[in-house]
Amino acid sequence: MVLSFPAGITRHFANNPAPAVLTFRVLNYNRLEHVLPNPQLLCCDSTQSDASTKEFWVNMPNLMTHLKKVSEQKPQATYYNVDMLKYQVSAQGIQSTPLNLAVSWRCDPASTDLRIDYKYNTEAMTTPVALNNVQFLVPVDGGVTKLQPSAMGAVGAWGVPGPNPIPVLQDGGVGSLLARFQLSEGPSVPAPLAVQFTSEGSTLSSCDIELVGAGYRFSLIKKRFAAGKYLADN
Repeated sequence: MVLSFPAGITRHFANNPAPAVLTFRVLNYNRLEHVLPNPQLLCCDSTQSDASTKEFWVNMPNLMTHLKKVSEQKPQATYYNVDMLKYQVSAQGIQSTPLNLAVSWRCDPASTDLRIDYKYNTEAMTTPVALNNVQFLVPVDGGVTKLQPSAMGAVGAWGVPGPNPIPVLQDGGVGSLLARFQLSEGPSVPAPLAVQFTSEGSTLSSCDIELVGAGYRFSLIKKRFAAGKYLADN
C-alpha cells in the first residue's frame, strides 16, 4: 500500500510545523496476513478488538523529514510515493485465484503435446475486472525443432518463441491452448507453467482504506494486482 503526496504538501508542512496527524483505517483487515507496516512511519494499536479493521497513524515528524528529503532529491516531481504497508493475502484455495488452470503433458520421444485449460474466476475479486496481457510461459526441453500451436478461445499465447499475450481476459473467459513440440532429443520432462498478467481497478484482498479525522482527503484511490509467482504443475 502506497500513499502518494502532492509536491505542494512540503510547503504546507514548512509553514505548519505541527500538522494534524494523518490517520487511516484499513477495512477487511482480517483478509491479510504477514502485514509489515513501514517501521519509520506507521504506528498502530495492537489491542484493537475488531479484527476486520485496523487503524494506523503516521509519525508526522518522520514523514515531514522524509518528504523534504525526497523533494530535494527529485525537485521536478509532482507527487511523492511513500510505501506504507506490505502484506500477503490470506488465500482460500482455488476460489482465491483469478485464473484457474489445468495443465497436461503427453511426452513421447519425438514430440510433446501440451494442453492448458484456463478459466477466468470472477469470485476471486471484490469487483470483477479484466486480466490484461495474459501470458503463459513454459520451458520445454528435449531439443525443440518445431512448434505447432493451436488454440480455442485465444491465439498465440505461447512464450516459445516470443510471448504474444492474450490482450484481455474477462467474464466468460474460458478456453484451451494446445501445442505440439517436435523434438530431436526427447522425451521432454514436464515443468511448471508460469503465468503473467496485470489488472487494474480491484484487489484480491477486498481491503479498502478510509481516512480518520480531519485535515486530509483522498483525491484518488487506485487498486491493482499482478501475477507474482503464479505457477501450475502438470
